[in-house]
Amino acid sequence: MADRLENIRKFQTDVEQCMKCGFCGYFCPIYREERQEKGLARGKDQLIRFALVGEQPLSKGFYQAIDNCLLCRTCVAYCPAKTRIDHAVIAARGDYAAERGLPLAKRAVFRYLLPNRRLFGAALRLASWLQGFLPRGEGSFRHLPQFLSALGAGRTIPDIAPRFLRSILAESCPAAGGPRRRVGFFSGCATDYLFPELGRMIVDVLRNLDCEVVFDRRQGCCGAPVYLSGDFRTARKMAARNIDAFEGCDCVVTGCATCGSGLREYPTYLAETPEEKQRFERFAAKVKDFSALVVDLLAADLGRLAVKPSVRGKTVTWHDPCHLARYQDVRAQPRRILQALEGLRFVEMPDADRCCGLGGSFSITHYEVSRKIADHKVDAIAACGADAVVTACPGCMIQLRDALARRNAAVAVLHIGELFTIRPAAEPLGLR
Repeated sequence: MADRLENIRKFQTDVEQCMKCGFCGYFCPIYREERQEKGLARGKDQLIRFALVGEQPLSKGFYQAIDNCLLCRTCVAYCPAKTRIDHAVIAARGDYAAERGLPLAKRAVFRYLLPNRRLFGAALRLASWLQGFLPRGEGSFRHLPQFLSALGAGRTIPDIAPRFLRSILAESCPAAGGPRRRVGFFSGCATDYLFPELGRMIVDVLRNLDCEVVFDRRQGCCGAPVYLSGDFRTARKMAARNIDAFEGCDCVVTGCATCGSGLREYPTYLAETPEEKQRFERFAAKVKDFSALVVDLLAADLGRLAVKPSVRGKTVTWHDPCHLARYQDVRAQPRRILQALEGLRFVEMPDADRCCGLGGSFSITHYEVSRKIADHKVDAIAACGADAVVTACPGCMIQLRDALARRNAAVAVLHIGELFTIRPAAEPLGLR
């Protein structure tokens, strides 16, 4: 019989490393708003320890506590003992999902919508259409399930693109010059369905850096929302499909920080056998963030970066996505790009790496606290007087636009891939 806590036991060392000092309380975005011990890394660690010794059942209350986490890794960054509470929380979610099952709405989305790209696109269009009939502003719409209740509280989602990226972009986009490498482009859900123009811009930059770009349509969701919620079984199938899609590529680049970390962490949570772990590790080693790859390919020749006319003369600031800075240690590269763009003024915002409060589905299931966390980010953006805030995560873009709209702040939210082209210009992007 399988161990009912098999995932937690894999990370038992991480669980036991917490010293109970409570230092995480000063940094945890959720605790700073709610002031509840169960929202703190120390509190979650204690609940998981009690589960290990049989004193805490995997109850609904247990799930609510471990679900109330952004997985931003802020506590990990500042923990004196370097406790990996994120490992423990994700493992606990996995054991809960295996024993009790996830909420119905999440199960439906993860198992039936996300793997079926056509159906998922149709569902997004429907959600966008229905949102126009929901009440705006404060309060909630009591007949909506919790998973969707944030929409009734005024949570906005961006317009769904009239054409998805997978219906626009060719599966093979030749390099503008002689191809130096074969790069797989992993779009992720947001770029595919919400921001297809961003995907085209990223691919165009890569082509002008002499990369043959592969956009294999077998790719789907990165699986991070699924396994971070505890559904390891479904995520394992997604991982296998994505790895198959990019077999033979020198590297796999993504313009989504969450997708990047999601793909890179397949070996940590999803591997069941040594052979599978090795396969996941080989794939994870090939995953690169877009800004990091651009800096690597240009090396000292950042003068080839040309600012786009649409942002020339603007003052911009940078928001560090948690899944880029703390998960992938990509901090310097996007700043090097911004500083190298002539005609653009870059200013550093206070606490640029402070979590924006998105946390994937957290911003939907815990919208009230999510937007309180986002308000601090808006204050930081306002403090530096920027015309635009730039980031590298479509999810953060959605969260920041929502927060700025509530303040009626005239600040644009842009992806770093929207700011520049590569000199010399190449032939227009070949599309189907």
